[in-house]
Amino acid sequence: QVQLVESGGGLVQPGGSLRLSCAASRSIFSMYSMGWYRQVPGKQRDLVAEIFSGGSTNYADSVKGRFTISRDNAENTVYLQMSSLKPEDTAVYYCTVRTPTFSRYWGQGTQVTVSS
Repeated sequence: QVQLVESGGGLVQPGGSLRLSCAASRSIFSMYSMGWYRQVPGKQRDLVAEIFSGGSTNYADSVKGRFTISRDNAENTVYLQMSSLKPEDTAVYYCTVRTPTFSRYWGQGTQVTVSS
């Protein structure tokens, strides 16, 4: 079992920035991957960004060049730095982890609202 706790969501104006954090209840050093998904009401949960144990990353096309995912193994935390935010980035953002055995766990989600 891995518990994940997200923080850092909120209301931001278009063009602004936010940094989301996801703290894990155990070491993330050996995790296969950690990532962020987002979901708006009535739609499926979509991948935003993920980072693998070797450090490689993968981003949704809609956020490339604006969002950066990173991990701090010493703090058991993964971050999502979001810049140049747009209204269409408004969603609930979920942190997720895949263990070495490919079990997946989710956080409770944090709301990000981009609006003037």
